[in-house]
Amino acid sequence: MITIKEKKFLVVGLGKSGVACARFLKERGGVVTATDGKSIDDLGEDVQKLKDLGIRIEAGGHKIETFLDCDLIVLSPGVPMSIEPIREAKKRGIEVISEIELAYNFIKTPIIAITGSNGKTTTTTLIGQILKRAHKKVFVGGNIGNPLIEYIELGRGAEYVVAEISSFQLEGIRSFRPRVVIMLNISPDHLDRYLSYQDYIAAKARIFLNQREGDFAILNADDSVVSEMMNSFKDVRKVYFSQKKRMNKGIYLDGNSIISEIGKQKHRYSTESLKVRGVHNIDNIMASIAAAEICGCNPGDIQDAVNSFKGLEHRLEFVEEISGVKYYNDSKATNVGAVEKSLESFEQPIILIAGGRDKGTGYETLNELVKERVKKLILIGEAKEIILKSLGSLTQSLKADTLEEAVELAWSQSSHGDVVLLSPACSSYDMFNNYEERGEAFKAIVRKLKSKAYQIG
Repeated sequence: MITIKEKKFLVVGLGKSGVACARFLKERGGVVTATDGKSIDDLGEDVQKLKDLGIRIEAGGHKIETFLDCDLIVLSPGVPMSIEPIREAKKRGIEVISEIELAYNFIKTPIIAITGSNGKTTTTTLIGQILKRAHKKVFVGGNIGNPLIEYIELGRGAEYVVAEISSFQLEGIRSFRPRVVIMLNISPDHLDRYLSYQDYIAAKARIFLNQREGDFAILNADDSVVSEMMNSFKDVRKVYFSQKKRMNKGIYLDGNSIISEIGKQKHRYSTESLKVRGVHNIDNIMASIAAAEICGCNPGDIQDAVNSFKGLEHRLEFVEEISGVKYYNDSKATNVGAVEKSLESFEQPIILIAGGRDKGTGYETLNELVKERVKKLILIGEAKEIILKSLGSLTQSLKADTLEEAVELAWSQSSHGDVVLLSPACSSYDMFNNYEERGEAFKAIVRKLKSKAYQIG
């Protein structure tokens, strides 16, 4: 248990989780300093509220002496462990933890933790909805919505904590122990932060670090990296899910049904009334069913929740149909693994809008799908030349300076029956503040285009 009263804490990074940590520590008697590389004007009104609480704010950069003058450092997910002040603090024996590690010290409720390269948010949200349908009290947060630290104030009385967990958050854990872990998949991502793909895999694997006998790991049997990862973890009860093969004591796809053989009884769930599309969502649903059964939900409640689930904004989200062409917003597809799943989800010819800030992962794994399914490739953002060099020879490829220009190009190049898909394979930070802003911009442009097309027609 971390002792807070009168101890000196440094919170690094003043995003949502950093602000929540600083407030939490101060309200419990800690001496708190918070630091961020952004200027005070860029940090927003939440920072003024921290100052009003008596928290010292250091903006516009990180001073090494500040990092060395504390008892414990709480690092926000967006700040790498590799920055010099963190390295110096660790040399001096000052412990550095993440927000989820701080929160775990004060959470006694069982945690269901969801990670993977893709599908985390969808699966986290769906599990929360199933548990609520089954009349269980639940707190949903972590890397989405409320930071885990806010559970201590907002989640009182919950039976389960359902938390999306990123590799960045896992870098700073020491005792964090979820009772149920879901590892959805692993594909190259965030190689602009990690030195190698193996370092990224190792960061993800830390989620199993403290699990013990009696805990559960729900794992994708169709993902070779996930299967290999589990060779190091012997004690947990492993439940595998698969779209490709029958799983003994697991969960698998059988035609239009998902079959669960986790417990003593066999359960069958229909996929015929699903409102979400995409092959990746079958994985997300199977993993969610497994978690729900482990938590004691009955099959009727699980089926009802799965049938009513409409998916997430910005993930294969249908926007409009214009002159027989359907437009989909997949702005959340910020890596090549997500784009692969999205391309696999359509049989119609695709006009793909991709690009943004490159993450260092390469794009070659998209080669076959681009050749087979992408009618035209329209590239935007800082990465457009890199993607053009990698994929440009596989289909007709065009460049655009803005997202609006890209959508108008797609419209002019489309035919009845086509799909226009924004699925960037890149982060948004070159042109937008986040993937949500990019997705909202895409939807607004498409709707403006529909109005324009209607007036012309």
